[in-house]
This record gives sequence, structure tokens and C-alpha cells, in this order.
Amino acid sequence: MRQLQVRIIDPRLGSTWPLPEYATAGSAGMDLRACIDQVLELQPGETALIPSGMALHLDDPQLAAVLLPRSGLGHKQGLVLGNLVGLIDSDYQGQVQISCWNRGGGVIRIEPGQRIAQLVVVPVVQVSLEVVEQFEPSDRAEGGIGHTGSH
Repeated sequence: MRQLQVRIIDPRLGSTWPLPEYATAGSAGMDLRACIDQVLELQPGETALIPSGMALHLDDPQLAAVLLPRSGLGHKQGLVLGNLVGLIDSDYQGQVQISCWNRGGGVIRIEPGQRIAQLVVVPVVQVSLEVVEQFEPSDRAEGGIGHTGSH
């Protein structure tokens, strides 16, 4: 397992609340917590930028980190990310901020220390663009969205 350097910004992280970790051997993401001082009531349609309490530095251009909603909160309460997916580049060193959006119809209460998002580290392949006149034919070609059918 690779190591990822993190800097603790909120001293409650790692003492009052555990550091992010994988819940199981098969987990892809580590849960991030709301490092806030008091309950936040997120009204329907409202967004808030919530600190994670830590900064990270991937320090490898072949890696990026993505922030994703926790599926239970998104499905049951409507708490998703304001930017849908957060992207953290390998050279970023600042605090991870979680943009939360209440897309549901009721108020969502976010408690201090509550797990509100997950962090997934993914490989990155940087490419250069090659301008061509046409592509080699493929089975799909320019079929568009839904072209392959619904079944």
C-alpha cells in the first residue's frame, strides 16, 4: 500500500474523530468528516463548503484524488457534492474542502465529525492531442448517447 502525505489542520482529526481510513479490505474510498464547530442545517437547494480538517499532497503526476458523495447520504437524504465530483491534482497542497449540496426536499443536518464524502485516489494518464482528419472506423462510430440501446 502506498503512503499519502497529509497535514492535519483540525486537531480533532486523529484524536476526537479518527483519521480517514478504508472501512474494509475491498473499500475504494476513505470517508472524510465535516470538521465544523457546530451543526450545519443545509436547506433544500443550498450549498456549503465544508473543511475536511486535513491537507494532502499526492506528489505524483500519475495520481489524482477524487471526492465523491457517500451513496447512503446521497440516496436517502439528497446530500451530494456541489460540483458533483471534486478533483484534487497531484500538485495541490491545500486543505481539502468538501462542496456539499442539498438536492433533496428537506433540511439536512450535518453534525461536527460526521462522515460526509469519500476520497478515492486514482491513476492519471496525461495525453497529448493529435489532430486528425478522420478516425479509424469503430462499431459505434458517431452513434451518440444511448446509441447502443437500453438492454
